[in-house]
Amino acid sequence: MDRRFFLKSTGIGLASFGVMAAAPRFLHQFAAAQTSAKGYGKKKVLVTIFQRGAVDGLNMVVPHGDHQYYSLRPSIAIPGPKKANGAIDLDGNFGLHPSLKPLEKFWLSKQLAVIDAVGSPDNTRSHFDAQDYMESGTPGNKGTRDGWLNRVLQANETKGGSPFRAVSFTQQLPRSLYGRSPAVAMTSLGDFSIKAGIYSQNMKGGFEGIYEQNVKDTLGETGKETFEAVNYLKQANPAQFVPENGAVYPNSALGRSLRQIGQLIKAGVGLEVAFAEMGGWDTHSNQSLGNNPSQGQLANLLRDFGESIAAFGTDLGKHLDDVVLLTMSEFGRTARENGTRGTDHGHANAMFVLGNSVKGGKVYGDFKGLKNDRLYEGRDLDVTTDFRDVFAEAAHKHLGAKDLAKIFPNYTTAKEKFRGYLG
Repeated sequence: MDRRFFLKSTGIGLASFGVMAAAPRFLHQFAAAQTSAKGYGKKKVLVTIFQRGAVDGLNMVVPHGDHQYYSLRPSIAIPGPKKANGAIDLDGNFGLHPSLKPLEKFWLSKQLAVIDAVGSPDNTRSHFDAQDYMESGTPGNKGTRDGWLNRVLQANETKGGSPFRAVSFTQQLPRSLYGRSPAVAMTSLGDFSIKAGIYSQNMKGGFEGIYEQNVKDTLGETGKETFEAVNYLKQANPAQFVPENGAVYPNSALGRSLRQIGQLIKAGVGLEVAFAEMGGWDTHSNQSLGNNPSQGQLANLLRDFGESIAAFGTDLGKHLDDVVLLTMSEFGRTARENGTRGTDHGHANAMFVLGNSVKGGKVYGDFKGLKNDRLYEGRDLDVTTDFRDVFAEAAHKHLGAKDLAKIFPNYTTAKEKFRGYLG
């Protein structure tokens, strides 16, 4: 068994840039985890959801007050709020796709906000590059080794921190959590416990051989204690926390991820950053169904997306005092529909923010409109809010990060650039 296979098969991801020198520190942190039933107390938690593939933000958050929207999208535009299968009105100018109906109650209670015309200053239309730039927090720079979320963790690092400060419900650690601050990737809580337990039982049977000599000594020191964190997780027993307040999560990858994130928050394991993702948003063709633009491929994706987030918000209830959920996608899609009833790679997009500290019930950002002379390169919604300013506001106001220059290198962010979506 080689090192790469071992890390992948255990369901444990190390933020180590592929350099195993980071592993000893990670293992020591696990070994130092408390095995008593004592929790880590209340923590502020940032939950991020990445919509991979570039969601069509113009049909997700519908600019129904701009008549150009309907001129540019004769086949796929979502009808206005007063029409059949129409958008859910937000403020007279913008509306939610009808599949996002479950989110309306959070908008009305001012727990949900929208940030529109947000994105990267880099003009790439490559999924790979754009995702890398957004997750590294350094658009245009492919040389950045760590991710913006990991740098937030580094900035807030304290002694005796939980080994579960950062958890990603993905098969591999996402780019945004790469870095020297330890982070865990798992497909499920149960899967993590089982596989980590197998590793613990077999450590003395030759797993040290996976590592280089300098790492072998560290494994010997931690020995069977390395995965006492698993015992701690078992005692905390997140699975005991069933959905509350009538919340029903979809049986989908995103639904399951958010349900388990909710369980970790309730269990008080010291979670500070959580990551989930949802793919399938690259709708180049057949974005809508037949003559009903409110149904079809995009509608199905948004239904899962909306129901999952709504279940999370409902389930957590008062816990949302300490939680902010932020959604993102690498770029938007073209303002004009293409010849196959779809949309192509664009520029600016929309983000959702959910939480009790969110100044919701408002669309933030500077939406320039969809007239040809206002479009980026004559085809896309223009970026008027740099995504780093959105991230920075969450890092500073919610998680308490002070030195934003270290989190977003070579970029000047300041409170004056914040959109004000957090109180």
